[in-house]
Amino acid sequence: MPKFFIKTYGCQMNERDSEQVAHSLIARGYERVAHEREADVVLLNTCSVRDMADQKALGKMGMLGRMARDRPHMVFGFLGCMAQARGEVLLENLPHVDLVVGTQKFHRVADYVEELVAKKTGRSRPGEQAQLAPNQNRAMDDLRFSIVDIAEEPGSQSTIRNQQLAPRQATAFVSIMQGCNMHCTFCIVPQTRGMERSRSIDEIVREVRDLVEHGVKEVTLLGQIVNLYGRHEFPKRDGKSPFVQLLEAVNEIGGLERLRFTSPHPIGFRDDLIDAISRVPKLTEHIHLPLQSGSNRILKAMHRAYTAEKYVDLVRRIQHAREGIAITTDIIVGFPGETDDDYKRTRDLVEELQFDNAFVFRYSPRRDTPAAEMRDQIDERIKEQRNQDLLQVVNESARRSGQRLVGRSVEVLCEGPSKTNSARLMGRTRTNKIVVFEGSEKLIGEIVDVHVQHANGFSLYGASLLKDCGTF
Repeated sequence: MPKFFIKTYGCQMNERDSEQVAHSLIARGYERVAHEREADVVLLNTCSVRDMADQKALGKMGMLGRMARDRPHMVFGFLGCMAQARGEVLLENLPHVDLVVGTQKFHRVADYVEELVAKKTGRSRPGEQAQLAPNQNRAMDDLRFSIVDIAEEPGSQSTIRNQQLAPRQATAFVSIMQGCNMHCTFCIVPQTRGMERSRSIDEIVREVRDLVEHGVKEVTLLGQIVNLYGRHEFPKRDGKSPFVQLLEAVNEIGGLERLRFTSPHPIGFRDDLIDAISRVPKLTEHIHLPLQSGSNRILKAMHRAYTAEKYVDLVRRIQHAREGIAITTDIIVGFPGETDDDYKRTRDLVEELQFDNAFVFRYSPRRDTPAAEMRDQIDERIKEQRNQDLLQVVNESARRSGQRLVGRSVEVLCEGPSKTNSARLMGRTRTNKIVVFEGSEKLIGEIVDVHVQHANGFSLYGASLLKDCGTF
């Protein structure tokens, strides 16, 4: 059977979608390979949140065109958000692209790949051809046969499948919903992912239980606005939102050690969720809470539906609910109309809250979003200056956060070899800090206590407290 390669751009949801595609191809006998040079099928799962992600994917596919000339049997495809947003347009300047599949059709990718492989190699395809969906296009001549499927599919949230796990895999992402209804003025996600659609609690619990039975100890629940899960489909019970009901149900699964969720929206933190943070034991001591700006004027222009003061109050309530909890965030600099005073308000708020970490982004105009049409677009040089300045503030607060753990013992879930030094192991604390340490491979997939010896940037370094695991 053919070999396939998937490269993923963007968020954890894209990573999860790629794993779903990989699982469906492996189930049909395809072999996953680590580099496109070894593959017969190359798929790029794309992101459209920022222009840079678009350009990286387009540039990568452009370079792959040279392989297409030498190996005409190969299949090349775009998946995900950029595929959803651009559709057939992607075929115009990249004639070697065979497949464009949107965000609601990942469960159909294996069918389409099989059909394209059969066409290109001249083999008969098992069974009947995949049925064409609405808005699916096929352009066919002597040299070309392409499939484009970006149509909406009712009930697509129920097509999310169990993922293929690597041996001794300790952590897993579980998508609990699709889409977003918030319509922040800078964001293209509602166009690429559609409206909010949630899976049932029973279905999610079954998936998590299956993952745990296969050795997973930590699960991260994923959604575009994860803490608004189920608000249109499922009722509150005993004053608890569907999301809190879900957290409680997953918490009861035997063998699961840790539970995380991302990414939430500040408006989704009602009293019942704050209460859950204080009492649901498997919820880890880490909340990723996007800020975006510390200026109320800019927050209003972004349609974020909270003020800087309400955000600070929420952070304090979360910190009061769970001692030692880590708070991380997302921030955009250079949003249209952002003045020096607006930026200073963001900088001052970041200094005040001392985040454990933050992702700082320069504003990137996205086609067909309100912010892209706003006046007073900020010069790229100013964006970069603010970006670098704020990163210095964030890096210093992250350094202090790590330094406070030096000399202490922390609980680490060992995920595998360190990416920077395969002779060492790496894992994460309950507060989501990366820890690198020496130890036997037997510790992979296990929870161990590590003595932190020093901190460097965003990582901690130490030694397992198990006597036979060594130090460095």
